[in-house]
Amino acid sequence: MTSLLDPIQFRRGPKIKNRFFLAPLTNQQSNTDGTLGEDEFNWLIMRAKGGFGMTMTCASHVQEVGKMFPGQLGIWSDHHLPGLKRVADAIKAENSLAIVQLHHGGLRTSKEIIGCAPVSPSGDEKSGARALSTQEVKELIEDFISAAVRAEQAGFHGVELHGAHGYLLCAFLAVGTNQRQDQFGGSVENRARVVFEIIDGIRKRCSENFIVGVRLSAERYGLETQHMIETADKLLQDSRVDFLDMSLWDIFKEPEEEALKGKKLMSYFTDLERGQTKVGVAGKIRTPNDAEAALKLGADWVMLGRAAMLEHDFPNKYSNNPKFEPVKMPVTREYLLEQGLTDRFQDYVKTLWPEFFPE
Repeated sequence: MTSLLDPIQFRRGPKIKNRFFLAPLTNQQSNTDGTLGEDEFNWLIMRAKGGFGMTMTCASHVQEVGKMFPGQLGIWSDHHLPGLKRVADAIKAENSLAIVQLHHGGLRTSKEIIGCAPVSPSGDEKSGARALSTQEVKELIEDFISAAVRAEQAGFHGVELHGAHGYLLCAFLAVGTNQRQDQFGGSVENRARVVFEIIDGIRKRCSENFIVGVRLSAERYGLETQHMIETADKLLQDSRVDFLDMSLWDIFKEPEEEALKGKKLMSYFTDLERGQTKVGVAGKIRTPNDAEAALKLGADWVMLGRAAMLEHDFPNKYSNNPKFEPVKMPVTREYLLEQGLTDRFQDYVKTLWPEFFPE
């Protein structure tokens, strides 16, 4: 049986010391212009020091108009490079794999954040998003590729493409938000074309050993689970991709689609033939038992989000005692400050997960 403390090797990049990976968590702790903030640096390095085999940044926007959150880390300009290099060097100094998540907010951002109408594969009346032209889609692909090149220049081991949670790449994958009539709409293959063209571009312009992964959702946001299974299968059989990160909200749940019920949602992805590509999962992995169960269910590693907020050194604690009991919610604001969550980060967390805090 594979252990959470066993090393793991992607097809590319260095050997990873364990199977605890830090999820890419929005924290709003960088500067208005997208440059690295001191609080964001401290948040990430605490996790690298805490033993995570991979330390992934928050979603980092590849276009200025792709910004989703105040204080979001940027990677759309060379003026972000000094901060990116600083954090990459510090993560690597702790023997942790350094990965940037590449992101565009798409229709989920707002005019208040970016100063203009958001964009989407097709126009969206509810959000006020306008449809991208074919030329703009090609420019988007180029900007994702350029961001990956910038990540490598900064010293990161690789990148993850954020194709989940209804953001722009996910909106291309979803039949509910992609009604395009050009080569980027229609069939499952066409809707995934943006993602695969980005991967192709990164492979051509980054070094042979540069890591590329993709994060997917399996449902919600206009997605059809069967279509996502097909897309995941293609990614897993594609030697250009090193890892697939499935964001499932709850790794123990069954699918929402009635026709697919009867087995766990994650099994539809972990049961796929994966070739040389590794598969990880995220979703309510709170305890050592949860993490061990994920590996038993077929995952190659686990992504910790909320658990990593509550225990910055979860992997080190597990290494010392695999039966350790993580802190239970609610917790005090003072406790979260000790874990590297500033007041700004905590205020954001409270909008999503009020259970973190006493009533």
